Amino acid sequence: MSVMSLTKQSQFFVNLNRNLKRCLPILRDRYRLDRHDNQTLLDMVVPTEHALNEAIQVSPLVLVDEVRRQKIEQKLAKLQFSPAIVRKIEDVFVKEMNRGIHQQPSSLRMENTYIPELLDGTEEGLYLALDLGGTNFRVLLLELAHGTPIREEVKKYHISSDLRVGSGIRLFDYLAECVSDFVIAQGLQDVELPLGFTFSFPMIQHSLDIGLLVTWTKTFNCVDVVNKDAVRLLREALQRRGDTKVKVVAILNDTTGTLVQGSTLDHETAIGLILGTGSNACYLERADRVEHWETERHGEREVIVDIEWGAFGDNGVLDFIKTDYDRENDANSLIVNSFTFEKYISGKYLGEIVRVVLAKLYKDGLLFLGEQNTPGILSVSGDLTSDLVSDIEQDSLDGGDNNTKEVLIKFGIVPDEEDVKIVQYVCEVVSNRAALLVSICLAALLKRIDKNRVTIAVDGSLYKHHPRMETWMKAYIPLLAPDHKFEMIHAEDGSGKGAALVAAIAQRLQQRLD
Repeated sequence: MSVMSLTKQSQFFVNLNRNLKRCLPILRDRYRLDRHDNQTLLDMVVPTEHALNEAIQVSPLVLVDEVRRQKIEQKLAKLQFSPAIVRKIEDVFVKEMNRGIHQQPSSLRMENTYIPELLDGTEEGLYLALDLGGTNFRVLLLELAHGTPIREEVKKYHISSDLRVGSGIRLFDYLAECVSDFVIAQGLQDVELPLGFTFSFPMIQHSLDIGLLVTWTKTFNCVDVVNKDAVRLLREALQRRGDTKVKVVAILNDTTGTLVQGSTLDHETAIGLILGTGSNACYLERADRVEHWETERHGEREVIVDIEWGAFGDNGVLDFIKTDYDRENDANSLIVNSFTFEKYISGKYLGEIVRVVLAKLYKDGLLFLGEQNTPGILSVSGDLTSDLVSDIEQDSLDGGDNNTKEVLIKFGIVPDEEDVKIVQYVCEVVSNRAALLVSICLAALLKRIDKNRVTIAVDGSLYKHHPRMETWMKAYIPLLAPDHKFEMIHAEDGSGKGAALVAAIAQRLQQRLD
């Protein structure tokens, strides 16, 4: 199905659904039903499940050999969902959210970020951000006028391998050194500068400026920092230097920063989504629903909740969609039996799932049958990256095969026309599943927020570079949440700008209390 026809079909059923709802009072009167039978009536007259089923289907695999086609489709069948499975996934997600927010056992941590409001247009002056999430980090200066960024300065720094695995004090002393270097270079060493600290590692927040590291990820392993407050460590390191007036006022992750950054572009922003190498989402929750609140409350109406949905399913609640391909992908990962949802949807793993599927098809004699293709093809974990999947997907979108052939030739594969079709089919099935899973959860969030209109701020390499991810999501979400209007915007650099903006919010909140 073409992108345009998919989008039109999705909008058609959304409009049909809305128009039929206007007729509900007449139908109730005619059939002597009460208002509680609304959904029953809709199910009778609106083919929602059929529409959803039609929309989520991938393009059919067309091969000369019909038996070969059937065998391949059968082997990939569990990577595709029926409407019933889609509804079950949403139901499980909602239950896990409710359990997490009530501090019951759940695979969703539902962390309170202690950010109770967004920018209100009164923010003025200079704010810093420290963005730590990998081997390179950034220090950023943002100048605001009426809550709007008018100037930005940024510098990147590198963290050597010995600092990433050594003493925590050495690491944070280095971070403080780089912050001082940046501030002094800007000539601002005598100016009091609020700083927002983007700390993109699992943490437990006790307040807006207290975040305890749960565990290091990526290439970091400073063991003496685990269970310590990252804000306190940075403050102490800056105090030891004593050469600037930087004040650390907030800690956050990149997802929260994306929501806040998005709010400067669209004031209706209430969801932040990262869909890149990793994935996570956050949203504006009613404050009275949030049980984990360690600081004194001051009549807050809303607060940003960090879902930490990469771990959705770590407790087994999503095992009903797990395939043998997913199990092998998990076994090949650095941390087995963790980040379950992320392994279905994120850029770090999408290419690996495709590789596992292709290797299985090759092993079963269904792919790369030419004599020139030798055993061991695509046998190395991590070789097929998600950017290559995006290249192949671009071919499917354009009706071409140049990218697909180039990718396969890199792996020493000489494909025929049937091979190209199969590889493109596998990439579409795996990519479409990822888009559908993200859409299911976003639709659940729209229903939970339940506002007239919500904007979803998105950042991340997979969202930006995969040629169909955004289009699929915009087609699926209206079918899954037909009564909830939404927009999706690209909010770049939530981990940088967003952190500086959160510093501005934190300063305003503190001034209000003072």
